[in-house]
Amino acid sequence: VQLQASGGGYVQTGGTLRLSCTASGITFAGYAMGWFRQAPGKEREFVSAISRSGNTQYADSVKDRFTISRDNAKNSVYLQMNNLKPEDTAVYFCAADLAIATMSTIGHFGQGTLVTVSS
Repeated sequence: VQLQASGGGYVQTGGTLRLSCTASGITFAGYAMGWFRQAPGKEREFVSAISRSGNTQYADSVKDRFTISRDNAKNSVYLQMNNLKPEDTAVYFCAADLAIATMSTIGHFGQGTLVTVSS
């Protein structure tokens, strides 16, 4: 399984970024997909996930600012991040698992993409 994330960068507070993740080695439509992040000195935390059927979940800290979506034809999942805040600064990881509930423990994780939000 390979999960290739991209789209990170440096933005000012209030800015926007769109992360992309392309998966290979899995039957993409059969997997739930998600995003996690890890800030310097902190543990990895859940950000958002989308089920096989398109149901979405968000961490409270990003609700109403971030939007997750998927394109099964492109084996890709996206994270649209609006109104970014300095506390969103982290390495963002794409994840895949058969179910959202188990994604954080037994899911597949790709390499991360760094998001830096300046104050």
